[in-house]
Amino acid sequence: MVSPMPISKVCVYCSSSTQAHEAYLDAAERLGRILARNSITIVYGAGGVGSMGRLAEGALSEGGKVVGIIPRFMQDLEWYHRGISELRLVEDLHERKRALIDGVDAVLALPGGSGTLDELLEAISLKRLGTFLGPIVMVNTRGFFDPCIELLERCIGERFMDPRHRAMWQVVDEPQQVPDALRTAPQWSADALGFAAI
Repeated sequence: MVSPMPISKVCVYCSSSTQAHEAYLDAAERLGRILARNSITIVYGAGGVGSMGRLAEGALSEGGKVVGIIPRFMQDLEWYHRGISELRLVEDLHERKRALIDGVDAVLALPGGSGTLDELLEAISLKRLGTFLGPIVMVNTRGFFDPCIELLERCIGERFMDPRHRAMWQVVDEPQQVPDALRTAPQWSADALGFAAI
């Protein structure tokens, strides 16, 4: 079943690394442009460099709205994009994770490091428990998420997760595939709590 929920605000998990391959940075910028053109507000970690910075710049160049959420210590270090639409301060990383996903219609994950993977897996866990119901889409630039997807499949194969849990996430190769992935994501229900433990 296709989700009837309109997508107007998404959380994007991504990296602040300035050393990553240009393909990752380019994909982030393209995603920002695509979301802005589709009138989708971006909520992200507020960074001004790396994929974070390029995502924001892409969206802002198309007149998009970008909301950054940053812990106070990172603001003190000036690790934020000064041109975004809105900057929200929180006390720590735990509060930031909650604020990033609160009230969004979907979650997108671009390639990144341990923080990005932590956020992505938490979103999947919340969806498994029926407390987050929106689409979760991985943008698999350069096959980055292949090992993650393989591990999730291993979780299902070893019966730590139910086969129905495969419907919790979608995978696309290119940013331009994201709008369709959001529109066609299987509907998810809070009833998923009933098979969260198998």
